[in-house]
Amino acid sequence: MLVAADKFKGSLTAVEVAERVTAGLRRIVPGLVVEALPVADGGDGTVAAAVAAGFERREVRVSGPLGDTVTAAYALRDGTAVVEMAEASGLQRLPDGVYAPLTASTYGSGELLRAALDAGARSIVFGVGGSATTDGGAGMLSALGARLLTAEGEPVRPGGGGLVELASADLSGLDSRLSSVEFVLASDVDNPLTGPAGAPAVYGPQKGASPADVETLDAALAHFVKVLETAVGAKGAEYAASPGAGAAGGVGYGAMLLGAVFRPGIEVMLDVLGFARALERADLVITGEGSLDRQTLHGKAPAGVAAAARAAGKEVVAVCGRLALPPEVLGRAGIRRAYALTDVEPDVAVCIADAGRLLERTAERIARDYLL
Repeated sequence: MLVAADKFKGSLTAVEVAERVTAGLRRIVPGLVVEALPVADGGDGTVAAAVAAGFERREVRVSGPLGDTVTAAYALRDGTAVVEMAEASGLQRLPDGVYAPLTASTYGSGELLRAALDAGARSIVFGVGGSATTDGGAGMLSALGARLLTAEGEPVRPGGGGLVELASADLSGLDSRLSSVEFVLASDVDNPLTGPAGAPAVYGPQKGASPADVETLDAALAHFVKVLETAVGAKGAEYAASPGAGAAGGVGYGAMLLGAVFRPGIEVMLDVLGFARALERADLVITGEGSLDRQTLHGKAPAGVAAAARAAGKEVVAVCGRLALPPEVLGRAGIRRAYALTDVEPDVAVCIADAGRLLERTAERIARDYLL
């Protein structure tokens, strides 16, 4: 039995999901051998998943999205670092109810990458998602040695809004170690940087951006790209139009300028976590996340787990808080059946508040259906 589920956002971490599912299974089948492999798709929870898989947790003091100092973590094992940009620049780093769509910066994410380089990382998996920022990775680039200057020769103000004042960009001072590491951009979104499907338009409102802010940010990022074209040539524009450039407020674009190669986050994380080896030992796989819906089918962790398990001929069931996919769609995704907490407790608020207990009861149902 392999439990490879993502977090139930707002209720349980991926580690807690695995613990609760295991407890419920063993209540029905005492002594059952269960292997837990918490997974993530590159967004928040990615470092925790790596640590649960045996990586060492490293902590470092970096700049938060508003410039205050925060303690952020990355994971390291055998020269591979897993860096989660949300640890430094995520929405969870903002005070409750406070958004800063125009001024939040990814500077701390650059500091986190530099810490991984300092620790000797030869390969970096850069998981992006859950960001508070829409600065195109400008802060991150600055932290790693880029010079982004106004016409007066001063550094541009932090955040995407400040990019309207950008007059010149010099990337010659970027940390030279970046050229010698394998650098992977892991994300579950494939948006370009700007335009109707770009970072400001699609994700800006989630970060507190008003319609006017979205226009400002889109124009600022488009200007950023034009200045970068002058500095680095045609690839400045090519990267902006590439899938993944718009991830996490455009930090994907900045990562590409650093040499990162975009890959779907769940595919990368399954490789890093050793999922294939764990899958060989399993006869049934339990995956899941808080809400199984249409978004799940587009690069989210359960879809990635199910696809890999189906390719290996393994049966998959899923657990979730809320289920919004019909059985035939689940089947096409490789999931035989899904068990929702709302099947046990119809009140969604209760499901969120008491997710752990309800998940154990749900795992008991799985054990009765598949193990007895």
